[in-house]
Amino acid sequence: MAVIPISAAVPPEIAIAALPEDDRVWVPQAPNVWFRPLMFNTVTGQWCNLLKVTAAGIVSRHRHPGVVFGYVLKGKWQYHEHDWVAEAGHFVYEPPGEIHTLEVPQDCPEMITFFNITGAMAYVNADSEQIGYEDTFTKIEMCRAHYEKIGLGADYADQFIR
Repeated sequence: MAVIPISAAVPPEIAIAALPEDDRVWVPQAPNVWFRPLMFNTVTGQWCNLLKVTAAGIVSRHRHPGVVFGYVLKGKWQYHEHDWVAEAGHFVYEPPGEIHTLEVPQDCPEMITFFNITGAMAYVNADSEQIGYEDTFTKIEMCRAHYEKIGLGADYADQFIR
């Protein structure tokens, strides 16, 4: 069988353990909230990460201009705006544009969910006015700052960029 050469312009695949052996890989996002980067696509604006929350309560109120896919690995969470609860083993699809308030319930000591996000995440207040945002580029910068601070080096984040 002939081997078809791959262009040097094609970024390499990523094959890593989603749950890291080194807890320093988790990037702090907010009190009791961390993310573990898996992939940042700087062309399409897509990013994949694990979100870990270690305390009950509201994580954020936000909306996405693109679709979001999630898969709960551990624990559970819910949106105030819906009557379902996403538990370990559940798949979640979020349509673009919807505002939702992510909350981890009181009986859940830790939640870990895989998210595949296309586009930005716009944080909104109670009046639905934007008060902040995250996207592939802000997430990369958060990673670089964290990895530099803990001694892994800012370039540690580069392995996730495609």
